[in-house]
Amino acid sequence: MNEFDYSIFWDETIKQLREEKEISDQEYNMYFQNTRYIESTRDKIILSIPSRFIQSQLKQRYISLIENRLLEISGIELTLDFEIENRSRDQDTQNPVSDVTDEPVPEVKQNFEPHPQLREDYTFENFVVGNNNSFAANASKAIAENPGSKYNPCLIYGGVGLGKTHLMQSIGNAIHKSNPEMKIVYIPAETFINDFIESINTKKQTHFKNKYRTADILLIDDIHDLQDKKGTQEELFHTFNALYDANKQMVFTCDRPPSELKNFADRLKNRFVRGLNVDLHPPNYETRYAILRKKLEDRNVIISDDILELISENINTNIRDLEAALTSIVAYAELVQKEITPEIAKQQLKQFFSSPIQTNITIDKIQKQVAEYFNVTLSDLKGKKRTKQITFPRQIAMYIIREITDFSTTEIGLEFGGRDHTTVMHSCQRIEDRIKTDSTIEPTLQELIRSIKET
Repeated sequence: MNEFDYSIFWDETIKQLREEKEISDQEYNMYFQNTRYIESTRDKIILSIPSRFIQSQLKQRYISLIENRLLEISGIELTLDFEIENRSRDQDTQNPVSDVTDEPVPEVKQNFEPHPQLREDYTFENFVVGNNNSFAANASKAIAENPGSKYNPCLIYGGVGLGKTHLMQSIGNAIHKSNPEMKIVYIPAETFINDFIESINTKKQTHFKNKYRTADILLIDDIHDLQDKKGTQEELFHTFNALYDANKQMVFTCDRPPSELKNFADRLKNRFVRGLNVDLHPPNYETRYAILRKKLEDRNVIISDDILELISENINTNIRDLEAALTSIVAYAELVQKEITPEIAKQQLKQFFSSPIQTNITIDKIQKQVAEYFNVTLSDLKGKKRTKQITFPRQIAMYIIREITDFSTTEIGLEFGGRDHTTVMHSCQRIEDRIKTDSTIEPTLQELIRSIKET
């Protein structure tokens, strides 16, 4: 071993952590199997990793654990550094969601019976993929192709009407079509709660356990409904362990990251965190337009492009609101037998266009929430200081204002000490760039946005 060859320390660290179950086999296969030692410097080990996602997961979940064990083994304070493998970036840039849109879904077997608990129209083919959901869609498709082998458990989280249930049921439908012999259980969390209570009242706990612990695929929707339900959480914990040990696939949905669940058992939250967590964001304009176009094709209805553009520009909350607006327009056209003009569309959709989410949120309100969250003064947030402690919250505030309101960059700049609109654009771009490299930014944004909308 030369002076700075620490490969033996790296190998021994991973070996010990696996033997002691600090890193499970599934975690190893998910995060470490394609991680390779490259070289060392005096105080650093450099690793090759396949993606930024793996980098963020290693930093978020394991880096302290590994660095502490490296110190114990080597007696040297070693830090980890990462190099992402060089891949075909041109292809990724031209078609960032090709994994979902180009590859075939699992082969459909003929003459199969639809699953009684799953909606037939909730499939990957009917799920419109955009920048807001491409990672979640890719992860869901990978789960459907190899259930229980990786990305287990998977937690899909995001706001109302963003497609969590659609993705979850798409996984179930794809698995059911390719492996109809598998036992797939899909339920809302409320049903799990009611079944558990019923099993206690009727003294049929064994029947309850057999129903859920013998599943090959367990899909539970809206686990945030389990907050404050200690007994049900305890039962889910044991169900989780039984299925996990048997390599059975579990997928959950939630309206928030697991770290924000309140009155929720820590050991159960830790189970969710150790799996794959993917989030869904509100769709951008292009995705909103594509969703509307897809819905029209499914209904075999024709509406002019300018009406679709009008809806896409004015409704930026979630997919459910988009569908409701489109249904309203289609129903009017069918009942009145008149061509829909932009004027008629505006009149019929005024209740959607004047949504409280879009009109009742002020810049001042967002500034105050962000200032309080980061423990800075409102005057500093609006002022001229450029320290890191002030600049980052200021950029976060500008980004959120652009995301959830209709204020222009010029209007935003005026509310931040008369800054130029280009400064606002630059701040928003800085946050977008950080989201791609820092996995902690998105949960922070979602927590702030949720707090702002609920206040």
